[in-house]
Amino acid sequence: MLAFKYISVHYIKYFLIILLALVMFLVGFDYMENASKLSHSANLIVIYLVYKAFFAIDMLLPLALVFGMISTKIFLIRSNALVSFFSLGYSRVDILKPFVVVSTAIILIFISLHALPSFSRADEFSNNIRKNAEYLSPTRDLFFVYEDKYIYFSKMIPLQEKAEGVRVFLVKGRSLKEVLLAKEAFYRGGYWHMKDADIITKPDKIDFDSLGIEVENSKDLKILKGFRPKMLDQVYEGKVNFTIKNAIDAIILLNKQNIDISSIKGALYKIFIYPFFVPCLIVIIFFFVPISVRFLNVSLFSFGAILSTLLVWGILFTLAELSNNKTIPSEVGVLLPVFILFLIALRQWRKYRLAT
Repeated sequence: MLAFKYISVHYIKYFLIILLALVMFLVGFDYMENASKLSHSANLIVIYLVYKAFFAIDMLLPLALVFGMISTKIFLIRSNALVSFFSLGYSRVDILKPFVVVSTAIILIFISLHALPSFSRADEFSNNIRKNAEYLSPTRDLFFVYEDKYIYFSKMIPLQEKAEGVRVFLVKGRSLKEVLLAKEAFYRGGYWHMKDADIITKPDKIDFDSLGIEVENSKDLKILKGFRPKMLDQVYEGKVNFTIKNAIDAIILLNKQNIDISSIKGALYKIFIYPFFVPCLIVIIFFFVPISVRFLNVSLFSFGAILSTLLVWGILFTLAELSNNKTIPSEVGVLLPVFILFLIALRQWRKYRLAT
């Protein structure tokens, strides 16, 4: 218990210092690059920096956890605390447990943050502020298929849950059957309500005996059950920064429509599976470190450990981005690499646990 508390406190301390340094570096560098493109409003600049900080945390927190373990292990070696713990009867596995438990707990908190739109969509919001001076910009010319209907929104404003210039085309077979037109629609009570909509119906056969095209007016027409504005914006604009709830809802809804959901599954894999490469990598690196400075060139080890961590993180991050862009399946880009690291870490853990 003494070793667990002592190591955990130092690990959290080094992790927070490294995370703060990495976030400040990324945010500062980004601000220097884009300062001239930002609005002169102080409020927007502050909001932009906050969203960039959230994005930096989202990207760099797993890396900071591994770097924190390396720094803590070097501190324990330099201070001879590691040798002292071993002399008191602690095994290598006992020293490793605080790193695994703390990193896993932080990862679980990190995953839960993706339920918040301000965290999971921080990069999108910051880019909108830079380009349009507002964090949630309207989506224009949105055209999609849903429940055998072709739907067009000239402009959609997710924040107000409103769409303008709405057109809905109902096609049966290869023939256009019905067209719905409305200047605007609002999302209320699980439906999109088309206000003052014109319903244009074409007869099945157009001849001298048919009544011709019929036009009706409806003051409140309901369409698109359960399709929330934010879900529309993300799914049909090809965005991959889903919140947990939006991603699950989108999978449930779109799976019934036989629509490709691979990008949404990839987003969920990246949220729930990808961060767990951290404890795996911690276990792998941990057992390569000698217990005393006599057997260790600290500078060489630090360089090698940091370089190998960056290499692994870079490969995993690249594969995750490729799966987001549908270049490779998300199972290959996210699940497989983490599973391979898990098998290697499990082998290391069992090997040294049996040795002690």
